[in-house]
Amino acid sequence: MDDAQVQNWVRAERLALADFLEDLTPGEWATPSLCPGWTIHDVLAHVSTTDTLRETLVAVLRAKGNWNRMNAELATTRAARHTPAELLTELRAFADSTRRAPGAGVLDPLVDIIVHGQDVARPLARPYDTPVDRVVPALDYAIASRFYGAKKRFRATRLTATDTDWTYGEGPEDIKAPAIDLLLLATGRPA
Repeated sequence: MDDAQVQNWVRAERLALADFLEDLTPGEWATPSLCPGWTIHDVLAHVSTTDTLRETLVAVLRAKGNWNRMNAELATTRAARHTPAELLTELRAFADSTRRAPGAGVLDPLVDIIVHGQDVARPLARPYDTPVDRVVPALDYAIASRFYGAKKRFRATRLTATDTDWTYGEGPEDIKAPAIDLLLLATGRPA
């Protein structure tokens, strides 16, 4: 897997999410997502962001270095300024972007868009499938990344994917689930 392949997957996932969200009702846009305090509209504002490095750094300073608070503030502010239709247009226009957050790796945007797809689909009780060949590299990356803290949370746990040949860790506890559910667990979501 090379960087170009990852970028192709990111593009495909951004466009798939835009298509998935296209026909939501106003009530569905206001539905709480799996991201605490964020509506589905807020998640769309987050994944379609085109903030510059300067804007991100200013927001981090305003949030006193708290990355999660910074993202929440940017997302909710952006959602308040833009309609879902405007944000869907921006997400589609942004689909090919290789821009990443400061310090982010090549796989961070893939993890972000796959997980946020589930963050909106699950509360809506609508199926949203991501090919497992995209989920596994995202899962490997999330497990290894200190940002998500999965190594620490699962140090005495064995994770086993039920839909592909993938395992991680050793320990008395064994969690067996589809790879997408394991990715949600690795990034701190309920699955």
